[in-house]
Amino acid sequence: MFQADLFPGWTTVCRLEEAPGLPVLADVDVLVVGGGAAGVAAATVAAEAGKSVMLLERYGFCGGAAVAGMSGTICGMYLATDRNAGPEQVVFGFTERFRRAISERGGLTAPQIYGKTWTVTHDPLMWRETADAFLAAAGVRVLFHTAVTGVLMDGDRYAGVVIESKAGRSTVRARRIIDASGDAAVVARAGHRYLFGDNGKIQNPTMFFRLGNVDMDRYLAYYGEDTICPPKLTEAIQRANDGGAYRLPRNKIWIFPTTRPNELMVNATRLSGRDDRMLNVIDPADFTEAEMSGRLQVREYARFLRDTVPGCENSYVVDTGAEAGIRQTRSIVGAETLRNSDVVECRKRADGICRVPWPIELHAGDKPKLHWLLDDWYEVPYLALVPEAGENIIVAGRCLSAEHEALASARVTAQCFEYGHAAAVAAVLSLDEDLRFRDIPGARVRELMARNGSAF
Repeated sequence: MFQADLFPGWTTVCRLEEAPGLPVLADVDVLVVGGGAAGVAAATVAAEAGKSVMLLERYGFCGGAAVAGMSGTICGMYLATDRNAGPEQVVFGFTERFRRAISERGGLTAPQIYGKTWTVTHDPLMWRETADAFLAAAGVRVLFHTAVTGVLMDGDRYAGVVIESKAGRSTVRARRIIDASGDAAVVARAGHRYLFGDNGKIQNPTMFFRLGNVDMDRYLAYYGEDTICPPKLTEAIQRANDGGAYRLPRNKIWIFPTTRPNELMVNATRLSGRDDRMLNVIDPADFTEAEMSGRLQVREYARFLRDTVPGCENSYVVDTGAEAGIRQTRSIVGAETLRNSDVVECRKRADGICRVPWPIELHAGDKPKLHWLLDDWYEVPYLALVPEAGENIIVAGRCLSAEHEALASARVTAQCFEYGHAAAVAAVLSLDEDLRFRDIPGARVRELMARNGSAF
């Protein structure tokens, strides 16, 4: 399902020669829109290469879905396997730089079992501080509390953006733009095409929460070491629903011990409309409904856990995400597309810029669907980051060009760090050699990423 845009009036293009009389706040080599995992990686790597870089972020902190949405884990670093083996990390590069840095602050757990693979849980406050430290050390100019409201175009070339904050409206000129918004916000503002899920159907958002004052020994004795809930808990949720004492729309939930004593991070909610319709979180009305219903669901699941799970009797909700956890919105129509078959066949490629060992993890209905990639991974093509139309722009993060099920694997945090890494390497090449993004060989990006520590 191709879209020009879902909402009339969203597209806001200003021709450079006809740009309104707005002040030019900055003129930079590289503008990064969005401060999630991909944006932090992209801004840091581009600035470390000597480019002038500005990063725009709508919140007062970096972290995107990992922090504002409190997704709370760095997924996608480790192989999945049926062998009786410990965690085997296969994704490095900027991902490993960030993992090591947050771990040194005490903000990361040891690997935890997640079905057939492993993940780690992070402290969202330390995630923000680690990102701040990377950006400051690299010399990135960061603007929080700033939203992109329009795009400056010079013919088919992206030349900058219109921004708005409480200080008013202004423009930022940029020679290259990295759209790390997660929602392809810059590409969509320019009116270029994108995909929206599976014929308009996207994965369910969720509302993460943290539960404090848990007796961890008793909890782990009941729940076990696997962070995906045991069958007995799924059955208990179903019985609770059947009895009418609770309203728990998802019966297979995930619970992760955090870095803090006696605390759990819970991924349990399934957010849909009052009529059980899919919520489109690009629409602020649906986003609002998701967050209000999400907070109600959090209280219901917390009550169920207190009443049912040993060790949780005296627990309480510490906090929820600043926003609902978003898994999927827009995906660009790229110069190349990551296909579902690329994922299930674990396709390797000379132009691959990131390994992905994470399963297809499709959140729809009351039970997530998992397709494991055992003892293997696939690679994402470089041109999946390059939009089919428009010059001087590349994307990073979950808005890469990918089919629906492929995105359900490729969208996780470890890979988003590496997409940002790749986008920055390509932006530097594009500037230094006056190349269009679409003309840069993916093999060159891969080679330079390998010099920076990425594994292929």
